[in-house]
Amino acid sequence: MNTQRICCAGFGGQGTLSMGKILAYAGMLEGHEVSWCPSYGPEMRGGTANCHVIVSDASIGSPVITRDADCVIAMNQPSLDKFVEILGKNGILIANSDLASLKEEKKDIRVMNVPANSMATHEFGGAKLANIILLGAVIQATGSVKVESIDDAFTHVFEGSKAKFIPDNKKAFEMGFAFAKNYK
Repeated sequence: MNTQRICCAGFGGQGTLSMGKILAYAGMLEGHEVSWCPSYGPEMRGGTANCHVIVSDASIGSPVITRDADCVIAMNQPSLDKFVEILGKNGILIANSDLASLKEEKKDIRVMNVPANSMATHEFGGAKLANIILLGAVIQATGSVKVESIDDAFTHVFEGSKAKFIPDNKKAFEMGFAFAKNYK
């Protein structure tokens, strides 16, 4: 791995920033240079939210990704429409296919449609862990960090009274990872 430039985008409340934070934390635990640059509308829940995550073996010049992203995770249609354009050649678009789809075919990118909301609702009774399912797909598709590092990041991000959330987050991550591994 040299550098992975990943954009996570969705509505506030979908866990977009948390997904990016876990990814950045995992990269940090591996000893990589990392950057996590969140951006959100003033209304937060229901407003726009995105973050740029860079995991690199070299120094990071800018935390903002304006082009040549390796991966874009779109949790909803407005996010897909806005951020698909920053994908570089051979970049990967991972779309929450329950809420977003590519309107026109793009030949120079790979598209992975993950029904994350449906998967989360079926397994956990609601869409709350759709972001972690998508994170599993991202790690399988990009190899930006090791699976073990995500597990370690969970223990740091979900400390104290939040530790009770780790088992479901691990299960959601594994579901997304397995889905991406078998994706055609």
